[in-house]
Amino acid sequence: MTAPIPIDVSKLPADVRTAGPDAQKLYATALAFEKVLVEQLTKQLDTSQNGDSSSDEESGSDGTTAMYKQMLPGALAQGISDAGGVGLADQLYRSLAPRAK
Repeated sequence: MTAPIPIDVSKLPADVRTAGPDAQKLYATALAFEKVLVEQLTKQLDTSQNGDSSSDEESGSDGTTAMYKQMLPGALAQGISDAGGVGLADQLYRSLAPRAK
């Protein structure tokens, strides 16, 4: 399993910041999961657009284009994650965080 992505503490929700380092680690893990999920979903955009996955030779693209096509899902997922994600990490955190009694 990969280590959680480093997070700028000022971008964490206020309740996560005040809950301490364990809560911050849990939230970072939830964000990492969200990023992986978004990356997997964006990888599916290429094949669902054409209905099939054509090879680079058939589409006329060169090696550089293929390299950029492979990098795009990761870059898009990182951008979404840097912008605060899609909200899944917050829901995961809330469902996994220990409840205060």
